[in-house]
Amino acid sequence: MAYDEGLADLMRDALAETGGITEKKMFGGLCFMMDGNMLCGVHKGGGMFRVGKDNIAQPLAVDGAQPMAFTGRVMSGFVDISDEALVDDQRREVLMGLAKSFVGALPAK
Repeated sequence: MAYDEGLADLMRDALAETGGITEKKMFGGLCFMMDGNMLCGVHKGGGMFRVGKDNIAQPLAVDGAQPMAFTGRVMSGFVDISDEALVDDQRREVLMGLAKSFVGALPAK
């Protein structure tokens, strides 16, 4: 398994009351989809959140967050977060809120 199941459970708990959530294994990790759009996920060593390229400054200000560079190339609109930051309820909630706001405005797939 390329991701920590404990981190996946943290994300599941954080999304328990959010409608339209499904899980999909991809990129060697586990992604959580909201109405068919990628919202967030976990991977070896941490997680990621989709916040939108126009909203990137606020999530990057969260300690432990950085631009997501999955293949060595920055993925616009996504932030990567360390496992240490992901287990911190306050930091995870800030990033989850930003991701839900962005993805919630997208049309369902």
